Amino acid sequence: MTNYRRSRVRGGTYFFTVNIADRRSRLLTENVESLRAAFRYVRLRHPFAIDAIVVLPDHLHAIWTLPEGDASFAFRWQLIKSAFSRGLPRGEPLSPSRLQKRERGIWQRRYWEHAVRDESDFMRHLDYIHFNPVKHGHVSRVKEWPFSSFHQMVRLGHYPEDWGGEFAEPDARFGE
Repeated sequence: MTNYRRSRVRGGTYFFTVNIADRRSRLLTENVESLRAAFRYVRLRHPFAIDAIVVLPDHLHAIWTLPEGDASFAFRWQLIKSAFSRGLPRGEPLSPSRLQKRERGIWQRRYWEHAVRDESDFMRHLDYIHFNPVKHGHVSRVKEWPFSSFHQMVRLGHYPEDWGGEFAEPDARFGE
């Protein structure tokens, strides 16, 4: 088995991709309120900032900033996945490995994390997150996707409302 090591920066900012086991599923968008409740539950007990997020049917992307001195993003993801899964009815297919470990078959075990290095890296990942529903063909304009922090970013003046439309370049940010 590969010796996988995660980057751990106390108080760091991270980009994540987290997937549902059944990539044909619409589980996350169909249960977005349960997912939001799982995030709220964990953030109350183990605070962190969600700098950006997009929830797609079968995966999500997020940028988090952890509290000073804290690098426990893996623990937080475990709690979020567990809280979300507990709210869903059982019945998903289970592999022998998941049965042996008494796991649900909702989430992929692994996820992708990237320690954000600087402001430029942060901005690239911010754009990637918000353009992702267009990239996957769910909508033709970023503003059409309801499960995204893009709308909050527009209200805060970080993006123009028409950013990432049908003919826009995803890196053509307003004012930069």
